[in-house]
Amino acid sequence: MEDADAVDEGLLTIGAFAARSRLSAKALRLYDRLGLLAPAHVDEATGYRYYRAGQVERARLVALLRRLDMPLARVAEVVEAEHGDTAARLLAAYWADVEQRVAGQRTLAAYLRGRLSGRSSEMHETFAVETVEVPAQVVITETRHTLADELPAWIGAALGRLEAAARECGGVTGAPFVVYYAEVSMESDGPAEACVPVADEAAARAWAERHGRAWETKVRVEPARTLAYTRISKAQVAHPQILAAFEAVEGWVARRGGPGKGSAAVLEYDGPCREVYFADWDAAGPLDPVCDVAFPVRQVAR
Repeated sequence: MEDADAVDEGLLTIGAFAARSRLSAKALRLYDRLGLLAPAHVDEATGYRYYRAGQVERARLVALLRRLDMPLARVAEVVEAEHGDTAARLLAAYWADVEQRVAGQRTLAAYLRGRLSGRSSEMHETFAVETVEVPAQVVITETRHTLADELPAWIGAALGRLEAAARECGGVTGAPFVVYYAEVSMESDGPAEACVPVADEAAARAWAERHGRAWETKVRVEPARTLAYTRISKAQVAHPQILAAFEAVEGWVARRGGPGKGSAAVLEYDGPCREVYFADWDAAGPLDPVCDVAFPVRQVAR
């Protein structure tokens, strides 16, 4: 039986409120448990929930935000914002994240369509591959075993620590990069090595002696290398989109190596793959180029 006093006060039953707010009764119960949309009154004897008509606008806002696939935690931030401008900024930030993810996924989907249809060699052309000569560099490094979902946060933190340390080592002399000594995925944890080139080797070794144990920091000389690389945008850096770029470079190297390639010399790999971060990550937009996906290569006589 409905609570007569609640009905007399002009409250709506959960069924009536669900119809007006365009949310199911099941969703309303969930949002109540999460503190996102609490009923105005709950009958102590029956447990029936009642809502005020004034809550309809908030409920409809929740429904619309969920249609954007916004996680409940972020929905709560938007609807709890004290000012409309703040709520609008929160929504804009969420949608920018969505567009960045979709931009990267669009590239990956195009690549996979070509791969599955047997046109993978054509899809490699999506990524322009070139070579560049990189001189020997003194680098300070930080190594970590990490899974793919933890990798972006670690890269940002590690390169930040190393760039701060570089101020005591004569300054940064080249683009920071991350070397992968084994696969990093949701099942494999690498390891990966963050590297920042510095000017003063002696100062770098002294710094590592003082601080290296805290972050597994070391100093080494990275030899001169020829890199085969493709340049990608910020959106394409995300996993698994970035895998398409790695495979494109691998395909480019494969077409220039091995028997029957028709030249006196062929290419072979000359070290582990890497990502070279040459741009200001925070200032870059989703489509701005920020990273080179690269493999060290060398020419060998046939």
